[in-house]
Amino acid sequence: MPSFLADLFKTQSYDENSFFLIAGPCVVESEELVMEVADKVSGICKKLGIPYVFKASYRKANRTSANSFTGIGDETALQLVKKVGSTYGLPTTSDIHAHDEAAPAAKYIDILQIPAFLCRQTDLLVAAAETGKVVNVKKGQFVSGEAMKFAVDKIQKAGNDKIMLTERGTTFGYQDLVVDYRNIPIMKGHGVPVVMDCTHSLQQPNQTNGVTGGNPQLIGTIAKAAIATGTDGLFIETHPNPAIAKSDGANMLRLDLLEALLVQLVKLRKAVV
Repeated sequence: MPSFLADLFKTQSYDENSFFLIAGPCVVESEELVMEVADKVSGICKKLGIPYVFKASYRKANRTSANSFTGIGDETALQLVKKVGSTYGLPTTSDIHAHDEAAPAAKYIDILQIPAFLCRQTDLLVAAAETGKVVNVKKGQFVSGEAMKFAVDKIQKAGNDKIMLTERGTTFGYQDLVVDYRNIPIMKGHGVPVVMDCTHSLQQPNQTNGVTGGNPQLIGTIAKAAIATGTDGLFIETHPNPAIAKSDGANMLRLDLLEALLVQLVKLRKAVV
C-alpha cells in the first residue's frame, strides 16, 4: 500500500494484505441515509479487517434526464459527507465535474473523484491535483488502460503523486458495458493503485425512459474477478433499498447483501495474494 493510502487509513485497524473498499450510496439523499450506510459498512469492514473509504456524491451533474434528482444542495451535502468522516473516523470521497469545484470540495473530502467521461479534461485534472488531495480518476468507457497513463502524467506534472485509477467498464454497443480485466494489471503498470468499480461497470446506459439500467446481480462476479486479477481496491455503491434510491438504484448493491459478499472476497484475496 503506498504511503498516501496508509495515511488515509491510519486511524483504522486492518489487514495489511487486504484490498480497500470505497463504498456508500450514489448520492447524498439525507443525513439519515449517509449515517446508516456509514455505520453499517464501517462496522463490517472493521470486523473483516478491510480499510474503508466512505463515498457519496454531493451533487450528480451527469444525469440522463433533466428531471432526474441532482442533490440536496452542495454545501449541505458536503457538510454531511464531512460529518460522516469525522463521526466514524473515515476518509471520504465524492466526485467533481468542473475545475472550479476542486478547491471548494477539497475542504470537505479526502479523495477527489474524477468521473469517467471527464478523465481527459486537463483543467479538471490539474485543478484536482493542485488541491494536494488524493485524486481518483475513473477510466473513461471509451479509453484503454494504456491511455490512462496520460491522466497520471497530467496530475504528476501538476505536482501531485497521490493518484488512483478506477476501472469501470468499456462501452459495448449503445446500451451495455463490458469489463476488460487486462486493464487492471495494465493500469497498475502506471505505478498507481487500481480500483474496480463493481457497480457502474454493470450499468446499462442510454435507456429510452431516461433512467440508466443495471445488472446488480452480477456485482459479486465483477468483484471476484477483480480480486483474482490483482485489484488494490473495490468500489461498490450500496443502499438500504435501491428500489427507492434517487440515483443509480438499478445497479447498487442492497446494503444487507454487502457483508456476505465481503466475507467471500476476503477469503478469495487470501487465496491469491
